[in-house]
Amino acid sequence: MIFTTKAEYGVRLLVELGRQDVASPVSLKAIAEAENLPLGYLEHVVALLRKAELVESTRGARGGYRLSRPAESITMDEVVIALEGVVAPMDCFVEECDRRVACSHVADGGAGCATRMLWTRVQEAVIDTLRHTTLAELVLFEAANVGQPHPLFSLSSN
Repeated sequence: MIFTTKAEYGVRLLVELGRQDVASPVSLKAIAEAENLPLGYLEHVVALLRKAELVESTRGARGGYRLSRPAESITMDEVVIALEGVVAPMDCFVEECDRRVACSHVADGGAGCATRMLWTRVQEAVIDTLRHTTLAELVLFEAANVGQPHPLFSLSSN
């Protein structure tokens, strides 16, 4: 399952907003500079996040963006779905109502796809992980690990 830069940049943008004082909106330019992201692309990403009511904007000289609600209540499934649309592990998964997906072989009783169970489980596991990860957790993780190599990516000499 590959997520696009929309999801990556959107999560990074939200983490940056989560680090800030909610009372003070942050300019998109400041976020772009802090995260070394292209401003034009962030404008597109933040529009999707606004539409999903995850961020709000303030106009004017001291305007900018801030989270629309506490970081503890923003889950990554909301973010990814707002930015990517549905989460589908394979091209044969089709969108159903309420932004969920299902294997397109359901119509033939699943006879056309011997791996439907596997891909459905993969999809459910990814969505469950996203649903149980909050923006607050990512902000805390980043704060605790600034300048530190991530333990999952460290090589040991054992």
